[in-house]
Amino acid sequence: MEQKKPLVPKKYLLTFVLITSLFALWGFANDITNPMVASFQTVMEISAAKASMIQFAFYGGYATMAIPAALFIRKYSYKAGILLGLGLYALGAFLFIPAAAYQEFIFFCLSLYILTFGLAFLETTANPFILSLGDKETSTRRLNMAQAFNPVGSLSGMAVASFIVLPNLLSDRRDASGQTFFHLLSDTEKAGIRLHDLAVIRDPYVALGLVVLCVFVIIAITKMPKVREEQAIEGKIHTVKETLANLWNNKIYRNGVFTQMCYVAAQIMVWTFIIQYADNLGINKATAQAYNIVAMSLSLSGRFIGTYIMKYINTRKLLMIFGIGASLCTFGTVCIEGMLGLYCLVLISLFMSIMFPSIYGIALENVDAQDTKLGAAFLVMAIVGGALMPPIQGFIIDMGEIGGFPAVNISFILPLICFLVVMMYGYSCYKKSLIK
Repeated sequence: MEQKKPLVPKKYLLTFVLITSLFALWGFANDITNPMVASFQTVMEISAAKASMIQFAFYGGYATMAIPAALFIRKYSYKAGILLGLGLYALGAFLFIPAAAYQEFIFFCLSLYILTFGLAFLETTANPFILSLGDKETSTRRLNMAQAFNPVGSLSGMAVASFIVLPNLLSDRRDASGQTFFHLLSDTEKAGIRLHDLAVIRDPYVALGLVVLCVFVIIAITKMPKVREEQAIEGKIHTVKETLANLWNNKIYRNGVFTQMCYVAAQIMVWTFIIQYADNLGINKATAQAYNIVAMSLSLSGRFIGTYIMKYINTRKLLMIFGIGASLCTFGTVCIEGMLGLYCLVLISLFMSIMFPSIYGIALENVDAQDTKLGAAFLVMAIVGGALMPPIQGFIIDMGEIGGFPAVNISFILPLICFLVVMMYGYSCYKKSLIK
């Protein structure tokens, strides 16, 4: 009887645990930042489209730094890439101190841009590192398991936003009818409230920077094993040009990058604008964020359940099924007004749960070991979808109504299109796996 291969061999267990903790760290940054779009919109008195530039800066950092990160770890090591990533992460978090002092929206965007330089290094490094910590046959399941701790960090970030940041924002206080009155105050009153609220937004990021520095020290003093991509490779080593050609000629990988871009765009739109969707129903930001926490809890549950199901169902087929589920829920979000539409929006997260690591693992499955680092970089660069699409959705939301229907509902046609792309990618890859 053939012995089952372990998900994580014992010799890699400590490394797996440490690297998996990084998934929680960038999950925290992602999901404490998402509700800040609505907060900045109110406290800085700007449009939803302009406020969503927070997401443009945040995810734009991934697009800027993913390739340099890949080239860096290609030359040095996974550990060096992780340490540099943690350093940039902490720097970006500490830049919230001068940003709050100057009270300029652009400074907050710049701080997040630098912070995500660090996240780009961490994601470009950690994802392929996890894939390498064991047998190739179990790599996608292993990445799904590690990625399951991303929502743990996300839930922590949401909890901080829900119970520490949003309830203490004076600019979001409402009257008995549920309407905000910050815009009705005098300039002097607004200035005092703005000073208070920006300090409330600043403090969690500064605390996060201190935690990141602690993780930096722990990883710096821990010996990391060399895995297959870092071990000496016999024969000719691929040049960057050869690697790029190999990646381009790999159709599953090439389509995977595009699909990942669509998925991340959908994820960020769903989690960012749930507050605006709830606000249209007269729900305040702190309460609306509670719905975001439920959504993230569903994502966390779905990740563990999905990882287990992958023992019995082909990953590609499961990705297709989850793509269908997400598409149906998003269709309900668009078409149904009221609380039922909000429930559909929350339920999308259950089906999003396995998408990022599954697309990532499928795309890299047949990529040569020498090309993995650069291949991982383009999949991380695909996160730029989270920078490009939210401003477009914000622009649609700013319209108020379209043909007598809430514009916020109509705006979710954008993530619907993205989920259809994910569904088709799962279907096409599953068909190819049956032909082999």
